[in-house]
Amino acid sequence: MPLTDTAIRAIKPTSKTAKFFDGGGLYLEVAPSGGKWWRLKYRFQGKEKRISLGTYPTIGLKEARERREETKKILANGIDPSAQRQAIKVSTTSIDKDSFEVVTREWLDKHVVNLAPSYSKKVRSLFERQIFPVLGAKPIAEVEPTDVLNAARHVEQTGAIETAHRLIQICGQVFRYAIATGRTKYDVSTGLHAALPKVNVKHMATLTDKKRIGQLLRAIDAYGGFFPVRCALRLAPLLFVRPGELQKAEWAEFDLSAAEWRLPASKMKMRQRHIVPLSSQALSILAELQPYTGIGQFLFPSIRTTTKPIALESMLVAIRSMGFTQDEMTMHGFRGMASTLLNEMGYNRDWIERQLAHGERDHVRAAYNYAEHLPERRRMMQEWADYLDELKAANN
Repeated sequence: MPLTDTAIRAIKPTSKTAKFFDGGGLYLEVAPSGGKWWRLKYRFQGKEKRISLGTYPTIGLKEARERREETKKILANGIDPSAQRQAIKVSTTSIDKDSFEVVTREWLDKHVVNLAPSYSKKVRSLFERQIFPVLGAKPIAEVEPTDVLNAARHVEQTGAIETAHRLIQICGQVFRYAIATGRTKYDVSTGLHAALPKVNVKHMATLTDKKRIGQLLRAIDAYGGFFPVRCALRLAPLLFVRPGELQKAEWAEFDLSAAEWRLPASKMKMRQRHIVPLSSQALSILAELQPYTGIGQFLFPSIRTTTKPIALESMLVAIRSMGFTQDEMTMHGFRGMASTLLNEMGYNRDWIERQLAHGERDHVRAAYNYAEHLPERRRMMQEWADYLDELKAANN
């Protein structure tokens, strides 16, 4: 039967330590001296363990229950709350500048500028939930391959195999940084991927059949829904930017006289500026759209408010309404379509990759290559738009 505040206040100490259970593993331990401790009994990797949640009355019944639920969340992530508490205690009292957590946070601070905010947040969260609680206080030079592998396997057991592989990959980057800064001699993550199941790569659905592409383009032109959605869908195959980049396009980023869309680094996945040359077809669509949304911030504002862009789901719903299933076409699929066909058409791979704004390994070079191959890409984009017109006109 769950405890109540009245029942707890009425408890008197006896000659032996007594336990009063509340439920979910939480109980109040009362010593002969009168001291009262909240304890939580739990199981981790098949072993029964206990952890202290504070003393009564400093920690009341309500707060003890809240701490019980917080601890269960930690357990649900495959982390031993007792080990996590010990690691935090050691890391907060240690001044070891070479601990795994200190080195990792140093690496994160130096490299986070090259990551998109959303991805940076995921990376930090991954370390804070899965690595720091058990490895954070350990000197990085003493971390063993099994330490990293065990952390990755905890993630794997939740079904997130790709995340487990990513954890090993990022740990490798931290170890290589530690080698460069003289904190360790080895990258102990090397070869650990082989101990995990392989990732089944799921490619974004896209159309590459020319007849079906023509049908899609004609269906988009005939779409009778919200006008900004129609314009976004007409521009998607011409520009083949990432869906989020198209969704959040702003008029201030467009130089129509130069026929260019200049995306700032803050909007790009790889945090580098990007130029999209605008074909005559794209400029024509923008001219149609400008009287409707040109006085606002976004090219494609929400149907409910001009202060927010349209939802990606609105474009997906429109594609589905045209009869194209999720296994056949996605918004990201416009990129795959362009990549596949442009390569088949014999265009220089460097031009295509640069136009897709794919990652550049050399960050120094990447800072200056946002305009790389621009004359060639401008010609390619116009010829691509003309080619799409041909597919659309081939009604067969």
